[in-house]
Amino acid sequence: MDPTEERRHSKRQNDYTNMLGFVTDSEYGIPRRCPCGGRIIDEVRGKDDYDTLPGKRFFTCKNYEADGFHYRQPWVIGVQEEIERLTKRVEEAEQVMMGVSNLSKQIETLEEQVKILSGQVDYLTVQVADLEKVCFE
Repeated sequence: MDPTEERRHSKRQNDYTNMLGFVTDSEYGIPRRCPCGGRIIDEVRGKDDYDTLPGKRFFTCKNYEADGFHYRQPWVIGVQEEIERLTKRVEEAEQVMMGVSNLSKQIETLEEQVKILSGQVDYLTVQVADLEKVCFE
């Protein structure tokens, strides 16, 4: 085989392998777009198809071909992953809300301490004024 042709073939194979990796790495949750740029449709298998599960649903690329470059993900898996992702976000939001309530309690405590310290500063200011009168008169 010609070395130039062999190099081209090797590059094509590397590109193919990389693209397969990109597609598998990006399949998480409900896909928005296919890596080929095609839109995702909600496909429902009909009873005419020879399938053990007629009515099974998929997220499928509009340009789907069984070459590994396009999405065809079972609907249940996509929805399950999306629910897991959303559950994680809700748990994180819950932790933030709990932190906010703790911070509001700390703010109230600090405001009370500021009032007490302001009163003490006012009292000390009056005492200093009285001492200045006594010492300098």
